[in-house]
Amino acid sequence: MGVLCRAQNWGSMRILIVEDEPKTAAYVSKGLTEHGYVVDIASNGIDGLHLATTSPYDLILLDVMLPGADGWSVLEGIRAKRDTPVFFLSARDEVADRVKGLQLGADDYLIKPFAFSELLARVQSILRRGSGKVDPVIQVGDLAIDRVRRRVVRDGRRIDLTSKEYTLLDYFVRHDGEVVSRTLIAEHVWDMNFDSDTNVVDVAVRRLRAKIDDPFDAKLIHTVHGVGYLFEQRPL
Repeated sequence: MGVLCRAQNWGSMRILIVEDEPKTAAYVSKGLTEHGYVVDIASNGIDGLHLATTSPYDLILLDVMLPGADGWSVLEGIRAKRDTPVFFLSARDEVADRVKGLQLGADDYLIKPFAFSELLARVQSILRRGSGKVDPVIQVGDLAIDRVRRRVVRDGRRIDLTSKEYTLLDYFVRHDGEVVSRTLIAEHVWDMNFDSDTNVVDVAVRRLRAKIDDPFDAKLIHTVHGVGYLFEQRPL
């Protein structure tokens, strides 16, 4: 497996960068993270395709020349399963390459080297076009999360969360109805490997529960003993 890096941020949208050149990947990731996006990086085509088809992303930035599987193959694999916007970033500057990328279903094609300001403008344009498919306000029962303003309300009551509490809640909501392990929670929220001797995840979940569950009759965060946690609305 190639390198997978995660740059955590509590922004509202997730972007996957599939790029084998570490400096380019780090440069783009840093810039996007600073503008409020959550960024994952895959360093080869095989890992990129796996992530793109198994995890929820709002946009995928894809190189053409990749080890394992080239960008053309990755895009075809994505399109066979998902309609996530795909944006090619490539040093291949022939018109035929750009045409091929667009014909395969890419949403945009930018030639390297590029100015980050242009990349950001195009990313924002693509995300605006797709905003009809991404609801900035997510509702689970009487809990509402406004991802644009990072505001959480339950039963009409504003709930103030720390940045980590918000990130944890956002992760739970993205996996509504799925059992998530402590290992996955630690990896996504703290960008760390889970140590079974530590209780950082349980402490954080307990604090989050105290704010979004304890004052209300209906509970949303449920413990799955020996596995992790399940976030879902259940009838009283």
